[in-house]
Amino acid sequence: MEKWFVTNKHADFEGIAARFGIDPVTARVIRNRDVIGYEAIHEFLHGGTECLHDPMRLKGMDKAVAILKEKIAEGRKIRIMGDYDIDGIMSSYILKKGFEELGACADIRIPDRITDGYGMSERMIREAAEDGVDTIVTCDNGISAGKEIALAKSLGMTVVVTDHHEVLHFPEEADAVVDPKQEGETYPYIELCGAGVAWKLILALGADQDMKLLQFVAFATIGDVVALSGENRVIVKEGLRRLHHTENPGMLALSGISGVDINTVGAYQVGFVLGPCFNASGRLDTAMLGLDLLSAENEEQAGSAARKLSDLNDSRKRMTEEGVAAAAALVESGDAGGDKVYVIFLPEIHESVAGIIAGRIREKYNHPTIVLTRTEKGLKGSGRSTENYNMFEELSKAEPLMTKFGGHPMAAGLSLAEENLEPFRRALNDNCSLGKEDFYEKVRVDMVLPLSRVTSKLTEELRRLEPFGTANPRPLFAAKDVKIRYPKVLGAKRNVFRGTAYFEDGRRLDVISFTNVEELYRKASAGPVMITYYPDFNEYMGRRNLQAVITHFH
Repeated sequence: MEKWFVTNKHADFEGIAARFGIDPVTARVIRNRDVIGYEAIHEFLHGGTECLHDPMRLKGMDKAVAILKEKIAEGRKIRIMGDYDIDGIMSSYILKKGFEELGACADIRIPDRITDGYGMSERMIREAAEDGVDTIVTCDNGISAGKEIALAKSLGMTVVVTDHHEVLHFPEEADAVVDPKQEGETYPYIELCGAGVAWKLILALGADQDMKLLQFVAFATIGDVVALSGENRVIVKEGLRRLHHTENPGMLALSGISGVDINTVGAYQVGFVLGPCFNASGRLDTAMLGLDLLSAENEEQAGSAARKLSDLNDSRKRMTEEGVAAAAALVESGDAGGDKVYVIFLPEIHESVAGIIAGRIREKYNHPTIVLTRTEKGLKGSGRSTENYNMFEELSKAEPLMTKFGGHPMAAGLSLAEENLEPFRRALNDNCSLGKEDFYEKVRVDMVLPLSRVTSKLTEELRRLEPFGTANPRPLFAAKDVKIRYPKVLGAKRNVFRGTAYFEDGRRLDVISFTNVEELYRKASAGPVMITYYPDFNEYMGRRNLQAVITHFH
């Protein structure tokens, strides 16, 4: 089931259009993204690195900078402790490169997903002490590691935490904490990813003034699926421009083996083609493979590392498809499908794909979903939520039933004893306030716009609003009574719909869809349809044709 909503926010669209030389349609889309005021609109359309905020405004940054400047000057051994996902890998690399520029003695350790779990572990802390490490700097983790930080302090080490996750229990034991979500934060933008926070530390220390590392911050920002609004949008827009001219052998090799043109790579290719290769390394092997790729010094090293990541990602895809099929079968059979919050136990899956499976089930059924599997230390898994269910808050209410958890409103990771599985499921569902309508897919449309209003000029203009993603979705429009002539289903798998819409003035517009194509063919063959769509260009063999991509229909 789905419900369509037309976003109905008000502003002087004609006035905004005249002031900025844009179409009133574009002005309406910008207002729908809660960009209000001439200064904010100018930044949205034209903002560059000059719009980035001073890193010293982050709470705790002054302490972190003072500590690390002293440690670097004294030649103390610094160990970076990251995480095993794309954000953790990029964060670690950014810190390492920045510290190297500053002349620091620094290395990296990333936890093993199976033996260590999320974040720094007791094993890693004791290893650091044995290796003579003086200072630990975390990235993309640490905000929930009070026990591990206390151990590090007891062993004589200094600990600086950089993180971006929600703060459940503030790590008072740390020497400095930089996390934009901590209490009392006054920084203008709190949605930075872990790599964004790590990069801010490097900037505050005086490194990367030419912003070569911004490409890796952008990569992580896209891959970690944080909001592409405000400062993050500037980071991604400017970072992608730098990625187009990257000299990093690893990035060049990975884009080549993945069939992505590095000169034009966008948010989609990072999020769905290149990024998953880094995540696969931490899921199925070791995230150090991702770091090996980024650190490769020549084409041969880079090519070898890229092939490993690509192969791991292929394995991850196969494992995911099998897991999604098993989870969907449980939902369809009613074993999990009667609940408001799906808690799905798949004992045989690899724990690394639990989150991906949860996300796919969430997308299919529009229910908050947690997928758990059996490990040597009990059950472990990940959850993905819907916009009307704050998973982090709801899991917090069931904290006594879990051995460990953390995350965001939209996603979380957790562990629990197997005997607590059923009590945990009941705890999430018995007091869940979600109603029947909360499970309908909500399709938000920017405005009703007849297909006859679609032009190349408007389509080009809407592209200026990129990058699209969380908090800045691709503009979506609705059109009524659309008559599609010459409808047909194409492709070896019959997964592409094509047709043509004709207008009274003699113009025409190609339409295409990749969603429920057989049903769309039947409806379009029978008469007019109501559609949601976005305008785009079909670019092939040097030719460029305007088209409307249909996403939903009635």
